[in-house]
Amino acid sequence: MNTLTFLGYSTMKPMCRNLPSCRCSAFFGFSSVKRFHSLANRGGDSSKLCLNFEHNCQFQASRFRVLGFKRAADDTHKIFRVPIWSFGQSRVVSRSYSVGAYRDVSIIASVASKVRTLSTSVETRVNENNFERIYVQGGINVRPLVVERIDKDENIVGVEDRIEAGDEKVSQQSLNEAEALSLKREENDIEKEAWKLLRDAVVTYCGSPVGTMAANDPNDKLPLNYDQVFIRDFVPSALAFLLKGEGEIVRNFLLHTLQLQSWEKTVDCYSPGQGLMPASFKVRTVPLDENKSEEVLDPDFGESAIGRVAPVDSGLWWIILLRAYGKITGDYTLQERVDVQTGLKMILNLCLTDGFDMFPSLLVTDGSCMIDRRMGIHGHPLEIQALFYSALRCSREMLAVNDGSKNLVRAINNRLSALSFHIREYYWVDMKKINEIYRYKTEEYSTDAINKFNIYPEQIPSWLMDWIPEEGGYLIGNLQPAHMDFRFFMLGNLWSIVSSLGTPKQNAAILNMIEAKWDDLVGHMPLKICYPALEYEEWRITTGSDPKNTPWSYHNGGSWPTLLWQFTLACVKMGRSDLAQKAVALAEKRLPHDHWPEYYDTRTGKFIGKQSRLYQTWTIAGFLASKMLLENPEMASLLFWEEDYELLEICVCALSKSGRKKCSRVAARSQILV
Repeated sequence: MNTLTFLGYSTMKPMCRNLPSCRCSAFFGFSSVKRFHSLANRGGDSSKLCLNFEHNCQFQASRFRVLGFKRAADDTHKIFRVPIWSFGQSRVVSRSYSVGAYRDVSIIASVASKVRTLSTSVETRVNENNFERIYVQGGINVRPLVVERIDKDENIVGVEDRIEAGDEKVSQQSLNEAEALSLKREENDIEKEAWKLLRDAVVTYCGSPVGTMAANDPNDKLPLNYDQVFIRDFVPSALAFLLKGEGEIVRNFLLHTLQLQSWEKTVDCYSPGQGLMPASFKVRTVPLDENKSEEVLDPDFGESAIGRVAPVDSGLWWIILLRAYGKITGDYTLQERVDVQTGLKMILNLCLTDGFDMFPSLLVTDGSCMIDRRMGIHGHPLEIQALFYSALRCSREMLAVNDGSKNLVRAINNRLSALSFHIREYYWVDMKKINEIYRYKTEEYSTDAINKFNIYPEQIPSWLMDWIPEEGGYLIGNLQPAHMDFRFFMLGNLWSIVSSLGTPKQNAAILNMIEAKWDDLVGHMPLKICYPALEYEEWRITTGSDPKNTPWSYHNGGSWPTLLWQFTLACVKMGRSDLAQKAVALAEKRLPHDHWPEYYDTRTGKFIGKQSRLYQTWTIAGFLASKMLLENPEMASLLFWEEDYELLEICVCALSKSGRKKCSRVAARSQILV
């Protein structure tokens, strides 16, 4: 592998008034990695590689070491054949079905992914810091890279280009035709209104769309930070635009938030690790001399947030969206860029850093995800673990496998294996498991202990014994020594289905439980963020008497329509589209009439949330994405993962020669094959 070291530029300060003549659309000013690679092979002078930074584009220089400019067609990415179940990747699906006003339309959706060579070798200990050491300088005066408006045919796989997908070569034209067919159905008035509201919420930076604001209520005189672009909130908007065939805003969003990753962030003179993504950002206009001004991006990493919570999930959502962009558009040049690969590694390095924790799950503070206020989810909340698992599976597909990343790929494989076993084995509860916990012995000291976390049977709440159905189960909200949070958290369970973190049997049981407890988890408005709500003294102690998280409101048992698209994705994967259609139809009756609120209150979701913002963008986008996913299940199949049987063969404990008990992989595998 060739190693190239040069003086690069990590951050830029463009003058937006000169944007048309300032061509800085790629990292370090390179027009594309492809151009760089071709010139390097011809022995070209690197000084000619689009390093003409004129027209008031100013830069701060920093040392940057870049290893291996390689594209997927090179030997860095070796295409190899895998069975159709491996990694949930290469396959061609043909299906006839009836959608809306037209019948028996045959849709051929090609998975335009290039399967990466993945190392499955296992080491007991892995040093994740062996890949490229990254030096990034940032500061409060640094502004991110300007991304040019992308022409319709630029950097997109051509119609005549052919993409290898397993044993088949499918024309990109097939994917375009599939998208066109999916849009034939005439949109109803509610969908037209929703699209208008979504487009009205688009935020532009230097003339290009970069995201959507959290809420766009014209009557809201005190928007707080709801006029900002949130990473987690933008994901349903991004999917709606991608499914509509509009990828420019998503590409711009991914690149601009990537540049914010190197921003200087501090709280009380302390800076978090490199790789942290912001929770949100806002476009601000800064006055200059001579009555001139320029636009800048102002990110929030939690230093301005209520409670100063760190956005742990932002980087995980960014990785998931990056994969979705490539899957739906077929444009993999974005994830192959050097700056994107570097940013991806920085997030993974931050998540995979060794610490004191004994568990493969991520240890985080309260309020570090969608539930961004104190709700007693500190420790190892299911939502973070499910997103973490999804992000690791995304990264394993997208990382360029070379000498600089092989240790990172090995670390990902190890963590995936350990995390899936940990969650499936210890987070799962059904009637059988609850009965086992009810008869647990405590204070067990041995490697053969059954009650490994010293859970006291008295922790089983009385509501659970009467509530859980005979058929069905779910993954609990949290697990720590002597503590099981038996609350049902919707987002974590849905993403466990989508990412195959749960076994196929467990995934089916989760949907069976939602169906059995429809009145509690859906009621008048889908879907409960968690069940049940904290009440009385438990609410006062756990939330600190939070007046916004009162029982059956907001995060404390409120109903959130934005969860519709994730519920739809899980239902499509498990062949239960009927449940998703029922939920979408329920929401469609109320959301336009209620002006698209953020959340609903009361035990059954009957009332609009007492502090709910109206015209909430991810409510609107979640509804639109759900409708399109139901109408085009072939596109939905690009966004979820099937069971990865190879992970079941990996055991990272490496205890086979010792006297200790080995991990029960046989038991885990037996659940899969039933």
